[in-house]
Amino acid sequence: MKYDCLIVDDEMLLGKSTEEYLNMFDIKTKWVSSIKDAKAFLRENSIVVMLLDINLENESGYDFCKEVRKDNDFPILFISARNTDNDKIIALSIGGDDYIEKPYSLMVLQAKLKAILKRYKENTNIYENDFFKVDFISKKLFVNKEECKLTAMEFKLLSYFINNRKRAISKDELFSNVWNDSFTQDGTLNVHIRHLREYIEPDIKNPRFIITLYKEGYRFED
Repeated sequence: MKYDCLIVDDEMLLGKSTEEYLNMFDIKTKWVSSIKDAKAFLRENSIVVMLLDINLENESGYDFCKEVRKDNDFPILFISARNTDNDKIIALSIGGDDYIEKPYSLMVLQAKLKAILKRYKENTNIYENDFFKVDFISKKLFVNKEECKLTAMEFKLLSYFINNRKRAISKDELFSNVWNDSFTQDGTLNVHIRHLREYIEPDIKNPRFIITLYKEGYRFED
């Protein structure tokens, strides 16, 4: 599942109240109290931004940040009662994107997150849902964070579906705009559709993303 924000903070009252507040303002948020729970959550879900405390019982938010940065580039905002310049320098030098001192204003925090989410949604170089991610610059597909090798034509077809999602697309339109000719046969298209579904569909027998429209063509759903 896709979330906007993950809060990792062992202060239950603050973490829970922040989660509830952000969800009230349509920032889909999950709070966890430990790094163990955060790792389990990230294995099953994707996020746009993380709020990370530095002191987590016997665990270090610094160490977790460095670990997360090996495989993820989402913004990490440190939240901490520690307010020395040294703390802030360390946090930013190891991959943190911002440092917010506790106690923080929920209104200010919400505004910061809204700004980050707005920039994220305006980034047209990436498409992502709760199952796969497409990088249009590197022309790569990632399913459950694992790269899948697509042919050039398969990637072009998937890109066309994503960029024209939620509307009916006829076979003739695909032949003209993906293959750039009118001589491509249905069999060729069917093979490419099947290959894409094998990569991106959780259940290929019941497609969720590439929907067949009887006598019309296809429609891509988020």
